[in-house]
Amino acid sequence: MTVNLLTMIARRYPIPDHSFFLFGPRGTGKTTWLRQALPDALWFDLLRTHTLLALTRQPESFRQQVEVRPRGSWVVVDEVQRLPAVLNEVHALIAETGRRYRFALSGSSARKLKRLDVNLLAGRAINRQFFPLTAAELDFDLDLDRVLRFGLLPQIHAEPVHALDVLDAYVSNYIREEIQQEALVRSLDSFARFLEVAVLMNGQVVNVAGLARDAAVARPTVQGYFEVLVDTLIGFWLPAWQRRAKVKEVASPKFYLFDPGVARALAGRAREPLEGMERGFLLETWVLHELRAAMAFHNAGGQLHYWRTPHGSEVDFIWTRAKRAVGIEVKASERWRSEFGAPLKGLLAEGIVQTGFGVYTGAVELKDGPLRVLPLPLFFKLLTKGDLFS
Repeated sequence: MTVNLLTMIARRYPIPDHSFFLFGPRGTGKTTWLRQALPDALWFDLLRTHTLLALTRQPESFRQQVEVRPRGSWVVVDEVQRLPAVLNEVHALIAETGRRYRFALSGSSARKLKRLDVNLLAGRAINRQFFPLTAAELDFDLDLDRVLRFGLLPQIHAEPVHALDVLDAYVSNYIREEIQQEALVRSLDSFARFLEVAVLMNGQVVNVAGLARDAAVARPTVQGYFEVLVDTLIGFWLPAWQRRAKVKEVASPKFYLFDPGVARALAGRAREPLEGMERGFLLETWVLHELRAAMAFHNAGGQLHYWRTPHGSEVDFIWTRAKRAVGIEVKASERWRSEFGAPLKGLLAEGIVQTGFGVYTGAVELKDGPLRVLPLPLFFKLLTKGDLFS
């Protein structure tokens, strides 16, 4: 039943016409999408112990199974990080046969690939990212409070009555499967303590020393744990932007989890009502997700940052590419006040940022000096069309 419901959610990812890596957090629907998009592919599911052990014992069987396929066939290796050595065979097949076979190589963790310095095919496969559901994939039928509470994992929307069960399972399975099975940390107890404190910093500048003290974990260990979250695609560093403004700027990055519902579940708040300050950070988490997904979908390039001064002036997101900079200020408020956009208007006046948007939870589009202020769904439609990047 779940699979049928999930297949009813149309994902916007186009299949590349040649071999590609597809990385995204566990539970975002990579496997379901690949099975829909490539129904006739030869499939190697490395989450299945039988498949993993068979290829480990007889690695030559991978080539043998591929070579009997007709020209142009797709071959999927799901959760490729569980057997990085298979990439050597993929590389050899591409080098020997050109585009006779096309490979889709999915994964939910880049840590083992990075740590072992494995063969990443020397540019013979392009990189693609996969994300939770986007506003466009939900046809912009958005329930703000529900998304902030439960997030955008596909199974949440396929089985909405089981949202809490899905989040509970996701959190426990993430710790067990991604952390324990891949032996990414030595002590699950200390990692669990770290997570309890770290998730409370979602959307904020992280004080590593203070977090280490609160979690009773050594500072170098905390830094390593953040690397685990980033490499398993659960977390994301948003760097500070520094472009010679007239005032001193903050240089430390912010840390965001990839999904508002997962952030609340990791914090043990999935069953609690939304609180005022919490709403702001969760809305930023959602907007950051939509920005990253739109950048990937449109192959827009560029970088995302935030900007802040020590005195508290801040712009939530700044997208930059070459000499162009677009600022975005997000407010979890149904009424837009002119002071919300004051820092961004200052950057626009100095010519440091060329375009500015305000995003809020109200219902009508507004003009605030040089800022175009958009209701949340309208901003997401602008991202979907790629207008922000043009």
